[in-house]
Amino acid sequence: MIRNNEQPKPMDARYGAFKILQRVEQGGYADRLLDSYLQRHPGMDPRERGLLTELVYGILRLRGRLDFALALFSRQQLPRLEPDALLLLRIGAYQLLELDRIPTHAAVHATVELAHQVGLERIAGLVNGTLRTLVRERATIVWPPPENLRDYLQHVCSLPSWLAKELLRQFPNLESQALAEALTSAAPLTLRTNTLKTDRETLLVALVEAEHVARPCRYVAEGIIVEKRSAQPLPGDREGWYQVQDEASMLIAHLLDPQPGDKILDACAAPGGKTTHIAALSDNQAHITALEKYPQRVELINQGAERIGAQNIAARCWDLTEPPEFLEPESFDRILVDAPCSGLGVLRRNPESRWSRRPADIKELVELQRTILKQVSPLLRSGGHLLYSVCTFTAAETDAIVHNFLAAHANFVQEDFRSLLPTAWQELTTDNGSVRTLPHHHDGMDAFFAVRFLKK
Repeated sequence: MIRNNEQPKPMDARYGAFKILQRVEQGGYADRLLDSYLQRHPGMDPRERGLLTELVYGILRLRGRLDFALALFSRQQLPRLEPDALLLLRIGAYQLLELDRIPTHAAVHATVELAHQVGLERIAGLVNGTLRTLVRERATIVWPPPENLRDYLQHVCSLPSWLAKELLRQFPNLESQALAEALTSAAPLTLRTNTLKTDRETLLVALVEAEHVARPCRYVAEGIIVEKRSAQPLPGDREGWYQVQDEASMLIAHLLDPQPGDKILDACAAPGGKTTHIAALSDNQAHITALEKYPQRVELINQGAERIGAQNIAARCWDLTEPPEFLEPESFDRILVDAPCSGLGVLRRNPESRWSRRPADIKELVELQRTILKQVSPLLRSGGHLLYSVCTFTAAETDAIVHNFLAAHANFVQEDFRSLLPTAWQELTTDNGSVRTLPHHHDGMDAFFAVRFLKK
């Protein structure tokens, strides 16, 4: 029971985490659910807000690791537990195994209380007994060593079995281990300075004055990494001084290289971060057509453009599985296809994808990626540039797409980024002239892939 001196349930981080993770299990997106919850409860204590965010993202990232430990001490096999019971155990186990600042007795007690708060009094004993056993015996857990790499990736790095196999197939052993370990960490908070309204130095000074710890990004001139936040809000949010965007994502507009006066098609534009970046790099002098399949996400593009002050953007709802006959052939100077993909390179930011993605999804996405490229390629003028990018690392969605596209389109050639990019960016290029970023190599950036084609 909740005592009179306790906060109301919705203001409690563990209660909020339980409710959000329930929705994620039903197919919801963690970032949207978390943002919505925090907006509905503006009076939540900042420490509770921080713990809520930590629990939601941490449990989704490390679910495989938590389940490995819980399976050793649960009186019932985990697959036989009802989902809500397993969720309670994960919330308790995460506090015990990953959060040193919470005393063990407080973590156990709070999780048992949570069982009562959410109407699961009948399993409070199970939760209490399992977590107390975990407290006593956690030092005896034998975690799979890196030498047993597949089990290590699955049970220590918290990858589902199929994804562990994919990493081992895609990368050498040490690379697989390093990438998997990087994907278990929290993603950095990275800001793209909105150069339409301010500059990076001004924004850095404002962040320091607000007692945030921040530094410039390594590659992109307008990027900032916020290494530690203070209790104060980020400066310039209402004014549109910045866009939250990973540095790897910032690379994409630079690789497209928009010029003033260009007619540009952003073929898969929502939520619009790259669209507004293209506008900023062209100083609002490019004419951008932004397509998006879903009407509500078209509105996101428009809202983002208004906040940033990006102009000359015409956003329109269109499903590119159908030819965009309203667009003139050979009418664009540059086209960006930031294609729908498996998103395995951004698992830190969308950790629910670890558990919702399936190998069959990749095959379907590959067909969609090929279709979109086929639909937009006639829209590019001769001498124009087509940039294809994805936030993943699978061979099927990267190098194989390039090979297939070139084989089917004899009037296109791949441009070699090694001869186009500045010296500081050369380490981002591959032996075949594409760009590939990986978090364990490139200053914590998300895993992205990009290639640019020239239409002959």
